[in-house]
Amino acid sequence: MHLSQDAAEQRIADLGMDDMPLESLRPTPHQIAPDWFKKYHELVHAFTTTLTDSIQELAISLNLSQQDFIDLIMGRRIPTNLSVRFRVPLVWGGKLEIDNLFMCLTFPYSHNMDRFIIEQAGNDIIWLPNPSKKIYIPTHLGGSGDGGNATQDRLSEIAAQIATSRGME
Repeated sequence: MHLSQDAAEQRIADLGMDDMPLESLRPTPHQIAPDWFKKYHELVHAFTTTLTDSIQELAISLNLSQQDFIDLIMGRRIPTNLSVRFRVPLVWGGKLEIDNLFMCLTFPYSHNMDRFIIEQAGNDIIWLPNPSKKIYIPTHLGGSGDGGNATQDRLSEIAAQIATSRGME
């Protein structure tokens, strides 16, 4: 069985992600190195330290506390209900690289992405969620109102200080 692009887009929309870009992949099994999880853990740490350019998504759309925000971008820990996912799973040739990762809310989005992928088991072509940014926030959850936001301003300042200290200006 094969889902057309239209059918895949309709299914992902049914799962609450009508703005999620999809990428087609012909799944071919790949060997995974035995130490993949250790490397993944190190990669997630490196990925989180690159999130200083994602202030809007982190501070406003995900509604993180200041401590969760700092812990996240410092690579200390990932807050509850956030997941780091592979764009292309390792078993199908995805690489252990920062560009192959994105973050999203675990529930319901990461759960629904797993469901979407599992429903396609056995297909010749698999449609994979592939958001354009490092953090996936559905359009209906994103953004803040007009007039500014003190939390965003404070977290933007913290992120700028961290980026400066890392030489990422």
